Amino acid sequence: MKIGIDRLTFATTELYLDLRDLAAARHVDPDKYLMGIGQSQQAVIPPTQDAVTLAAQAAAKIPAAELAQVSTVIVATESGVDNSKAAALYVKQLLGLSDFVRTIELKEACYSATAGLQFAKGLVALHPTEKILVIASDIARYGLQTGGEVTQGGGAVAMVVAKDPRVLELESTSVAFSQDVMDFWRPLYRSEALVDGKYSTQVYIDFFQACWQRYRQLTGATLDDFAGFLFHLPFTKMGKKALASELGDRDDQVAQRFWAVLQASQVYSRRVGNLYTGSLYLSLLSALNHGQLQAGNRLGLFSYGSGAEGEFLTGRLVDGFAAALERPDAMLDQRRQVSVAEYETLFNQHLGLQSQDCTFDLADSQAPFVLAGQQNHQRQYQRRG
Repeated sequence: MKIGIDRLTFATTELYLDLRDLAAARHVDPDKYLMGIGQSQQAVIPPTQDAVTLAAQAAAKIPAAELAQVSTVIVATESGVDNSKAAALYVKQLLGLSDFVRTIELKEACYSATAGLQFAKGLVALHPTEKILVIASDIARYGLQTGGEVTQGGGAVAMVVAKDPRVLELESTSVAFSQDVMDFWRPLYRSEALVDGKYSTQVYIDFFQACWQRYRQLTGATLDDFAGFLFHLPFTKMGKKALASELGDRDDQVAQRFWAVLQASQVYSRRVGNLYTGSLYLSLLSALNHGQLQAGNRLGLFSYGSGAEGEFLTGRLVDGFAAALERPDAMLDQRRQVSVAEYETLFNQHLGLQSQDCTFDLADSQAPFVLAGQQNHQRQYQRRG
């Protein structure tokens, strides 16, 4: 049975920050951001948006007839809004899905969407008529004037997993690799992450090589068997470093093909920033929309979550895959640019861990799903329109 990604959509906020402006405000050479880490813009998250509303926005772009067939909703996030209640329950309610739907939230830093994808594949294998909704939704927060500030961002990627998929058929062999590593973490009492950036980059590369080399041992595959690799991109330069660890100085046709796929996969991440769990799948969407990939091409996908866990999985593109993809370029073009001062104000208005009742001003938001505030320790979500 063929099982894989049947639909792929993406959502982010209506606001963005130009990183040239941030560089000027932080007295940094702009090329440190634009070239050194490979980022140009960053999604700015107003207090009326969180992992739940972003997840709902991404999923709502899936045709209603397909959503009505969903039997399970999996939300993968490290930006959960409750230590007990799954974000998927809120999302299911906002989407108006049937009460006879299974809902669950998964967590393992930036990796958990891949776990959700694998779990969904297993469910479809057991129940071939079911469709599983997997949503990767996150807000990357490191704090103002911190080393990680430039790698913030946010958004959500929604995937429908089904038999006879229209986008990517997942293959059977994958390699997962995990170790207890303190390269990035966020204790329960913090809204912002703690990270050892250089160490985390090296762990990422080491995990990629461990997974890829193990995959080669199991399958006998070589680079010649792939159209290209896609990577988790907390910042676009990360993918370049990982690919360089395998290609080295190669400049043959194979290497050129891999670099071209990587470049196509970086387009959206460069404009949005870090999606945590969604970053790998945003790079997939970007590569499919901006690359020269064709039906039948095999892709390798490297998923990574600090702490740490990695997985190398593969899939083949299906004939007509473009018809089941969202193309978010126009949406990104229509966002409103904010100043550094406005970005800082919005950052500090984030609901975070506070217990007080509050109400947010919704007048300027055009988002279809919003966080209106908090009352009696309960987040108040609204579907508009």
